[in-house]
Amino acid sequence: MNIFNLIRLALRALQRNKLRALLTMLGIIIGVAAVITMMSIGEGSKQSIQSSLSNMGSNMITISPQSNQQGGARTQGSSIQTLTIDDVKALKRDATKISALSPAVSSSGQTIKGALNWPTTIQGVAPEYLDIRKLSVKEGIMFSDDAVRSSAKVCLLGQTVVDNLFSAGEDPVGQTIRFNRIPFQVIGVLSPKGQSSFGQDQDDIILAPYTTVQKRILSRIYFSNVYASAINEDASEAATQEVTSILRESHRLRDSDEDDFRVRTQAELIQTLGSTSSMMTTLLTAVAGISLVIGGIGIMNIMYVSVTERTREIGLRMSIGARGTDILLQFLIEAIMISITGGVIGVLLGVSSSMIVSSTLNWPTVISRSSILLSFIVCAITGIFFGYYPAQKASRLDPIEALRYE
Repeated sequence: MNIFNLIRLALRALQRNKLRALLTMLGIIIGVAAVITMMSIGEGSKQSIQSSLSNMGSNMITISPQSNQQGGARTQGSSIQTLTIDDVKALKRDATKISALSPAVSSSGQTIKGALNWPTTIQGVAPEYLDIRKLSVKEGIMFSDDAVRSSAKVCLLGQTVVDNLFSAGEDPVGQTIRFNRIPFQVIGVLSPKGQSSFGQDQDDIILAPYTTVQKRILSRIYFSNVYASAINEDASEAATQEVTSILRESHRLRDSDEDDFRVRTQAELIQTLGSTSSMMTTLLTAVAGISLVIGGIGIMNIMYVSVTERTREIGLRMSIGARGTDILLQFLIEAIMISITGGVIGVLLGVSSSMIVSSTLNWPTVISRSSILLSFIVCAITGIFFGYYPAQKASRLDPIEALRYE
């Protein structure tokens, strides 16, 4: 029989039971919509993380204390003094793959301006920190190396701190604030950067000379981190090896000793977070894909019911010359049409859901063509896989017995 005639027969069968066909499609619709929504959220999060980290400087290198084996007990990186000014001097003197370097220390506390106060974090850094982290000054100036050497009580404010400490229209530059009772003169305001991919407010920060934070707030000589910038992105790996070699020599570590520091590049961090995001996306998509399996089982169930209901019709068609292949194709086409139609509705619902999630929850979403194409392919396969066995059963009916069926 002509394939178009089979399609027409399948459409007529579905039109006779519209509600049943719609309910059968429901599992496919929910499954496809869930898969597309999960994939778009996962891909959007992945790209947002990569973009956020790249904006911090794609060639940035972070050096931090590392837990080390000492006398059989492993100590935490935050509790050992492994990064000092001698390390910074050694890196500035010997590193050829580094274009900028900034020690960093930080402390959380209460910032006060008049009757207003705001809990925030003060970051002690060097002037090169702005270039390394791709920050810029909106108003005022960045403190100089002289301010670092003299431990000057000057600072730059992030926009969130400005909004909470100063009334509308008041210029913060030149004003004095207090952080944990220590007075600081505001010499600049940082350009807004908004929230990071991790939901952290990047404007809720104060920058001050690292020597000032060390001496007047923390009373310590070692650093929490050291930030560096490779001469270019391609040199990041070579710069990492060079930094490791210099620091091992500066710390007088033997060949058998473990590093008491950790060196990480932005590329490594992007790859790590990207892998984690991809794993979560795959997991969520797999969970959502269970709905497709349930939808496929629904198709198989309803096709069995349809074969039973139309046993006399099948016998009549066979008695006037229809082959088993024609019967098989007719029921298989019905199953595929249910699956594909459910897939189309599911795609529309999934795209709409992704847009709603993006607009209402401000979550980054990316709807890729590959996810839509994959959904259609999976729908077709589901229809064929779960519709074949009922269709095969229909094609093998005995015409005489089928005509006798009540």
